Amino acid sequence: MTTALRRPEAPAGSDRGTYTYISVYSAVLYTVLLTAPVVAGKLAEQFALTPVQVGALFSAELGAFSLATIPAYLWLRRLNLRTATYLFTAVVVLGNLISGFLDDFGWLVAARVVTSLAAGSITVILLTLSGRTSNPSRAFGLFVVFQLAMGALILAVFPALYAGTGVAAIYWTLAGLAAVCVVVVPRIDGEALREPAASLATSGARPPLAQYITGLAAVLLFYVALSGVWSFMAQISADAGIGLSATSLVLSVATVAGIASALLATILGDTPRRRMYLRLGYIGMALSVALLFGTPGLLRFAVAAVVFKFAWTLILPYLLSTLSDVGGIQVMNTTNLMIGTGFAVGPIVSGTLAETMGFGAMLAFSLVAVMASLLCVLVVQRKTTP
Repeated sequence: MTTALRRPEAPAGSDRGTYTYISVYSAVLYTVLLTAPVVAGKLAEQFALTPVQVGALFSAELGAFSLATIPAYLWLRRLNLRTATYLFTAVVVLGNLISGFLDDFGWLVAARVVTSLAAGSITVILLTLSGRTSNPSRAFGLFVVFQLAMGALILAVFPALYAGTGVAAIYWTLAGLAAVCVVVVPRIDGEALREPAASLATSGARPPLAQYITGLAAVLLFYVALSGVWSFMAQISADAGIGLSATSLVLSVATVAGIASALLATILGDTPRRRMYLRLGYIGMALSVALLFGTPGLLRFAVAAVVFKFAWTLILPYLLSTLSDVGGIQVMNTTNLMIGTGFAVGPIVSGTLAETMGFGAMLAFSLVAVMASLLCVLVVQRKTTP
């Protein structure tokens, strides 16, 4: 059995500051994606955009968010993390401020790409520092919990709060939220990744290639499956004859279940039962997809949606923690690219399958992706020490 490179133990006193940094920034940075349902309508109205143009704008933002991984290969181990965070936060603030003043769609796309590239660069720091705490599962749990909580707040408050305003007001609010984040930057160790050469020989060395690829494949397949199914939950419900109001209520309850499971993973953190929780989460996710086959009634759809959301938000912290066990500073950086790629590929493939072969084929594809991700996780876990 191959033993994975062990991550260095973080000083106990530094974890609380890192957790604070992760919580605040993950909530605010992902707001740019979570506000998409609110921003889309205002953009279409203000710029007279077609649905294709609106979709292209959000795809460009998400793509830039993920592609921030590539330049991070060059700067992640060279820059002071505090300095890098201040720099990228300034770009996020300025990008959002400028976005509010633009009246040309082409320039708006450019501004949103630059803003998302900076936000994605901070996300790389978040993921990397999460994997280097003494309790990565807890750190990744916080990463998920605060995104979901902010998402629920946004969808509840933003539509009413900005009903009579233009899109500029939303972008300027995002700029203000990002500016507030800088107060937590001093809580992290800026030199955490700039280790001495002797230390890098062990903690920063490259993990075994096969294990590295298998771990990244697990994340990619997981996100392909979850984004492919969750993106079409409303359509699956409508196809089964379930009303829009009932569907909205079910998805709201599922969102609460997702926050609860991510919070549970955060509280439990790294435990001897981590592997068991991860596997149970995958089983729950697979069963929930299976429940959607055919034409589910309201009760079956509700159970499937709630279990699906509960399962994937329980899986995610433990899945990312498993990746951090693989070793190497750049593992979590590359994971950010896999997340973005999965988010992009899942809806496209699922939508194509649903349109050409029906929802049954789409769900079968997602079910295979879930089980393939689980298989990859089992392979990685066999090669890492508990």
